[in-house]
Amino acid sequence: MTTPRVAILGAGIMGVSTALFLARRNVQVTIFDQQDDAMRAASRWNEGKIHLGFLYNANSTLSSARQVLPGGLGFQALVEELTGTSIREHTTSSDDIYLCHRDSVVSPDGMEKYFYDVSRLVRKHPDAARYCVDVSDCQVRRLARQALDQVTDSGEIVAGFKIPERSVATQWLADQFAAALKAEQRIETHFNSRVTGVSHRQSAKSSRQWQVNSSVGDFGPYDYVVNALWEGRLHIDHGLGLPLPERWSHRYRQSLFVRTSTPLSHPSVVIATGPFGDIKNYNGRDFYLSWYPTGLRSESHEILPEAPVLDKSDTDRVMTEMFDSLEVLLPEVASIRDNLEQIELAGGWVYAAADGSLADPTATLHSRSGFGVSSSGTYFSVDTGKYSTGPWLARRLADQIKPG
Repeated sequence: MTTPRVAILGAGIMGVSTALFLARRNVQVTIFDQQDDAMRAASRWNEGKIHLGFLYNANSTLSSARQVLPGGLGFQALVEELTGTSIREHTTSSDDIYLCHRDSVVSPDGMEKYFYDVSRLVRKHPDAARYCVDVSDCQVRRLARQALDQVTDSGEIVAGFKIPERSVATQWLADQFAAALKAEQRIETHFNSRVTGVSHRQSAKSSRQWQVNSSVGDFGPYDYVVNALWEGRLHIDHGLGLPLPERWSHRYRQSLFVRTSTPLSHPSVVIATGPFGDIKNYNGRDFYLSWYPTGLRSESHEILPEAPVLDKSDTDRVMTEMFDSLEVLLPEVASIRDNLEQIELAGGWVYAAADGSLADPTATLHSRSGFGVSSSGTYFSVDTGKYSTGPWLARRLADQIKPG
């Protein structure tokens, strides 16, 4: 039996999960990334929402919910298998609160109906008990006026709902994945290496082997290539003559990652649906805060977006604007700002096979139903979709690449 050699482009959650699954099936793996270690870009710097589908209430067909649900339900078990570490103490411990903004692209009643439909979808799924909390009896509760007033005193918020979704602290989890990658002897890493192309390599063994071209040289031969890049994926696909999606967007987003000096009880909140923001409270002291209009630092519809020019002197302004914007709607944000111990503004590129403005109810950006794996022979190109669907998609892809 011949052991295949697999090149994986990109060391985010999709690339690392695929590499680990394959290595544990005795496959030789080489992983490439332009960062100095694994999980250093968008997979490290995001809110870590473990999606059940509730976010996509502007996509009332439920197609996005159906697509993200299996990955969300299986996320904890798959991640713990891959890292050998329990994530329970590093996930949010209470239900998210979804707040409907006055300028939401979905009405409060429309949002409530969608949440009800998704909750039924969750309850019927055979893996509902495998989520971070058992959602076999998934319920959504609309907040009474008094309960809503305890969260916000803003007239811009017109409704609120308790949703049984959880999020994981992505910085901590990135470190666990990086450690697992280093521990696997069958995985070779090439960091600080930007992939510039992939080409066929002629050999006595096969004319269908691959060569990976990078900023530090050419590598190969490989029997399979998995393109799990984020902002560079379309560029590599296009270089091989593969068809591009009808539409796409690259967005460079930044958010605040905060540690407070004292534990705080601020709930995890999503302000929906449109260009708003959210807060995650992982353990009382570690928080994620985002405000979309301020955190969107660059947007591109090019095949290969140019790296954004981020002025470091602008950091304080962005941080202040994020706090100010959130505090207008959520007064308790002031307690997070008043008790800062550590703060970092960070982010990365986010790709979507969609475009438009989140303020537009017809924008395809409100949907995440089209992600997955496409292939050309032994070359696989992966649109991961969401952070929480990466490990689930990686396992499915690893099943297609077997020694033999």
